[in-house]
Amino acid sequence: MDDERIQEFWARARGRADVGFLEVLMGPDWGAAVAPPAWSFGDNPELADDLVARLLSGAKCATTGLKQAYDDEGEPVPKRGDLSIVLDGAGEPRALVRTTEVQIVPFSAVTESQAAAEGEGDGTLEAWRTAHRAFWERAGYTVGDDSPVVWERLALVYAG
Repeated sequence: MDDERIQEFWARARGRADVGFLEVLMGPDWGAAVAPPAWSFGDNPELADDLVARLLSGAKCATTGLKQAYDDEGEPVPKRGDLSIVLDGAGEPRALVRTTEVQIVPFSAVTESQAAAEGEGDGTLEAWRTAHRAFWERAGYTVGDDSPVVWERLALVYAG
């Protein structure tokens, strides 16, 4: 991940997120100067490219993480209003997104509409369960029906 390229992307994108509009009057604050977290979907470059393309096309407007992975990595659970920069498989910034909704639910409680909002596979809940269980198992997790997951709705703020 190239911090300079992320900062350049943030400089272009932050106006769309209503961040930094007082800079002219007051100078930059840390929120405008520091880019939000940058990450990519998936666990390999091809999957990252596919999923960011779906995000940019509008087919993907949600993502789900395993709560245990957030805890193990010491990462905070996303909250409504959070901004993130989504990277492609080569680590290039492609999109600025805002979290508009977060639900922590058991794996088995993810709904058909939540699965479809992820815009992956054939859009069915069964395909979502199979793909997500396999993804988390590749990362070394055992996923049961009652394993908490963090379902997050995303709004595309800027594509660059």
